[in-house]
Amino acid sequence: MEMSLRPLFIVSDGTGETADRVTRAALRQFEQARVQVHIFPNATDRASIERIFKLAALQEAFVVTSLVSAEQRAFANELAKAWRLLQVDVLGNVINGLSGWLGTDPQSLPGLMHRADDAYFKRIEAIEFTVKADDGKEPRMLRQADVVLVGVSRTSKTPLSVYLAYKGYKVANVPIVLDRDPPPDLWEVDQRRVVALTIDPDSLEGIRKQRLRSMRMHGGTNYGDMGYILAELDYAEELFRRNRHWPLVNVTGKALEETAATILAMFQERGVVLGPNEVGQL
Repeated sequence: MEMSLRPLFIVSDGTGETADRVTRAALRQFEQARVQVHIFPNATDRASIERIFKLAALQEAFVVTSLVSAEQRAFANELAKAWRLLQVDVLGNVINGLSGWLGTDPQSLPGLMHRADDAYFKRIEAIEFTVKADDGKEPRMLRQADVVLVGVSRTSKTPLSVYLAYKGYKVANVPIVLDRDPPPDLWEVDQRRVVALTIDPDSLEGIRKQRLRSMRMHGGTNYGDMGYILAELDYAEELFRRNRHWPLVNVTGKALEETAATILAMFQERGVVLGPNEVGQL
């Protein structure tokens, strides 16, 4: 008999996104787990928290809380003990630790991660910039970019650009096409900000053929031909070898988050400043 899904409640006085990501990251370590996650955002008063915890007790749910108010955290802990619920507080220990280390009390205001402040508008500006500078459409914008991605088609340039833009970085990307010179503007960029993306030929062939199938373009193009792919990758690698300042990142089998983390770590090690603060959100 198939096991039913076990309920997991996320209770937050904000959007619940922070606790959701932490929880889902932890759940990935339990491959066979059958869990259904329920998110309860904007739980800012005792009545809301009590109602949710009562429902959790009835369903014997595991509870994850992200409450910035010390009073609401204490109330949630009392309810968990009273109703014998397993509960994890993902913010309390960090907030208390930072308060002691910084020697100051926290604001205890929900929603600060998602308010329309300077960081928010910086992120919107970065996204707008990245959309305009996608796929080499506006070479003149390259010099304004925090990060410039170069690589052959289907090396995740666009989704990676969007992901980094959401974290607040202005990103431009330039496609490398066989026997076609990159735009002259690329050489006027701070070359330490250029990142070369590559991929294994077999993986690229599969991705391109899937792309052709989705576009119903099965014949009449060398886009998914292995011979053409090898020639294009050789051309790109020769270009990369001539530009030693460009770090080379192989995206084969990697998630966007992993590739982005690799790039940002490289920039940090090389002393390339992307901005005073990271503005991405959990």
